[in-house]
Amino acid sequence: MNVNNPTNKPAVASSTVTRDLRELDVKTDNIYESLVIMSKRANQISNNIKEELHQKLSEFASANDNLEEVFENREQIEISKYYEKLPKPTLVAIQEFLDNKIYYRNPAKEVRDL
Repeated sequence: MNVNNPTNKPAVASSTVTRDLRELDVKTDNIYESLVIMSKRANQISNNIKEELHQKLSEFASANDNLEEVFENREQIEISKYYEKLPKPTLVAIQEFLDNKIYYRNPAKEVRDL
């Protein structure tokens, strides 16, 4: 058990990591197809996080906010800091792809295989 990761889940890299391209195209036999799959998943993750953040921050919005109130709201600042510290969607998508947690299909390949 890792001290920094007590849940025993595989840790998502928090910074840039050099990847072996041969590792990424094993499942699809095409590096470009793998990249498209990961980028689409990263967009999904990004959109979900953005939606969640906007919902949480909309609770603080009011029609008569003045500039001083916006800057002094500690709760809102803490929420923003939490989301800033989350791993980047691309890193999460790459890890999910490598861990076989992404469902994908290529209809063009399915037709060709028949």
